[in-house]
Amino acid sequence: MPTNFQQLANFIWSVADLLRGPYRPPQYERVMLPLTVLRRFDCVLEPTKAMVLKEHQKLKGKDEQLVDKVLNNRAKDENGNPLGFHNHSKLDFQKLKGDPDNIGRHLADYISGFSENIRLIFDRFEFEKEIEKLEEANRLYQVVARFAETDLHPNVVDNITMGLVFEDLIRRFNEAANETAGDHFTPREVIRLMVNLLLEPDSHVLTKKGVIVTVCDPACGTGGMLAESSNWIRAHNERAIIKVFGQDYNPRSYAVAASDLLIKGYKDSRVEYGNTLTDDKYPDLRFDYLLANPPFGVDWKAEKKTIARWPNFRGYSGKLPRVNDGALLFLIHMISKMQPWKLRNKEKPGTRIAIVFNGSPLFTGGAGSGESEIRRWIIEHDWLEAIVALPEQMFYNTGIGTFVWVVSNRKIESRKGKIQLIDARERWTPMKRSLGNKRRYIDEQSIEAVTCEHGELADSDTSRIFDNEDFGYRRITVHRPLRLRFEITAERKEQFLDACPEQLDATLAIEEVLGNEPHDDWNRVWDQVQAIVKDNGGWTKGGKGTAQRKLFRKVFTETDPEAEPVISRHVKNLSDVITPELFPGQTLPKALSKADLAEICGIRASKGNKELEYEPDPKLKDTENIPLKEDIVSYFLREVRPYVPDTWIDLKTVDEQDGGIGKVGYEINFNRVFFKYRPPRPLEEIDAELDKVEQRIMELLREVTE
Repeated sequence: MPTNFQQLANFIWSVADLLRGPYRPPQYERVMLPLTVLRRFDCVLEPTKAMVLKEHQKLKGKDEQLVDKVLNNRAKDENGNPLGFHNHSKLDFQKLKGDPDNIGRHLADYISGFSENIRLIFDRFEFEKEIEKLEEANRLYQVVARFAETDLHPNVVDNITMGLVFEDLIRRFNEAANETAGDHFTPREVIRLMVNLLLEPDSHVLTKKGVIVTVCDPACGTGGMLAESSNWIRAHNERAIIKVFGQDYNPRSYAVAASDLLIKGYKDSRVEYGNTLTDDKYPDLRFDYLLANPPFGVDWKAEKKTIARWPNFRGYSGKLPRVNDGALLFLIHMISKMQPWKLRNKEKPGTRIAIVFNGSPLFTGGAGSGESEIRRWIIEHDWLEAIVALPEQMFYNTGIGTFVWVVSNRKIESRKGKIQLIDARERWTPMKRSLGNKRRYIDEQSIEAVTCEHGELADSDTSRIFDNEDFGYRRITVHRPLRLRFEITAERKEQFLDACPEQLDATLAIEEVLGNEPHDDWNRVWDQVQAIVKDNGGWTKGGKGTAQRKLFRKVFTETDPEAEPVISRHVKNLSDVITPELFPGQTLPKALSKADLAEICGIRASKGNKELEYEPDPKLKDTENIPLKEDIVSYFLREVRPYVPDTWIDLKTVDEQDGGIGKVGYEINFNRVFFKYRPPRPLEEIDAELDKVEQRIMELLREVTE
């Protein structure tokens, strides 16, 4: 019999060889994990099995829920504590082994004899299908017999060792699945890094005697993050009371995670089955720590109908992300589970969160979009503590870059108002053998290095500290004037008169006055056109006349950067509305006159005491993202005007809700922060390499032709 967890895991793994043929290696876990769970439960229940069977006889005919409750209390562990589950079948693994002819029927009966909470788990395993498949392949008895020979009694294999065995098996089977593993399994080294970032700052509290810790993973998969965080706490404090909670929408993953908890003997811990976004199984609970790896780029179209009926989503009432990526919804959900920041008689008020994202939540969506608004909500509440960029090719089902976000509503004093970015993209070690898209891993030394950088909170080549406002910007719209060139041609005249034949006389008169040469001042041309049309009966009254005027300009003009700007209107005292109050919170340049400010907003002096506005060219409309720390007008004069002198700020972009001009947005661009300029190689060096290549090609050609 194996004596340590690695030997035991290897033994169980070797039993999987019996499945070769009916199953491919990625499918072994469908049989091996449920049978491991069954055999463990069989051994755990053995000491009190006789008492449970006796009590079951007395309770025949009673309400099933009552029977379940009573028998769950009768089944006890080696310390006399109720296990919370039972089996009232007269069968066990030894009896199953003794009747090979009826192994399939008896195994199904044995599973149906478990309490309801265990039956629900095996329903999610869909194990009855595997029993039928194994029977057809004549492999069921062989596998069950091998498990019957394996003693998994707690006196032989304690809960900690059994938990390690089960974790090891989960890891192996998921890695064997390669391309699908990433859907419900995060590489262990990534989890270790997340757990370090999450728990290391609280090590002074977590190491205290009798501390109670609650941990939740709302997208728990097979429970790897819950297991790793528990292992970290146990390694630092054997007396800690750990309560873990998880939820997952994948039936098999849920079954594995729920079984893992039962195998480890957790008390007051739960894993629930259900959609976290629409069916929160812990509506009234808050947790000390949350961590998750939600699916990357998965749409939430199916959930949108339900969520749209709610007044808000988990307390967040802002704009939600686009339907093609719901990753940020998981973070909103986790934030809703944070402990209140101020709790009496509690040493660690508040909550810490670690979550894995791809690059999309960092920068997708401009100002005012759902993604930007969520980033803004998080950063302006001062919850975002740090983001770590991981190497590419770290996950089984994708090679893209990933990022660990650390979020907390109880930042230490030195972190308040700050966000730390850590670049760990080059801290990787190549794997000897690829597993799907996973070709790299982070070794323990690199994990410790990143953890230390996070703890030190200092600037370096791979760690940068920023103020929250550094990631915010105001988006303003800038316009350039429309410039039109007028010209009458035969084709254009025909096109206009086909649509407006009633304007034949006016069109011929216009052609006689203006000729067929191009004119680059539409304003002057239009004044002449209006007068000529009026003398020839005028435009048709009503909406049709408006359509005629629009068509006339559309047909007979085209944009020309050398033409004069088109004037939209002349208004008396228009600049009076342009005051510094339009730019709240902004420090305007002292040398800026009222006329200068008006011109920046698109108003220019005209004849008399009137002022004019140019018509903007929609094709030249552009936006500028101005850092929150920058003065809008100064930025415009420095970064825009010198390069495009005829631009102006669109006053319609004033957003009173944001307290100033332009919509506020937030984005985090790692490449910009950690960009390192590499000058191109000298041309002489490149030419020399090309010469060598050419010589080599010529040599190869001579070998072929000679």
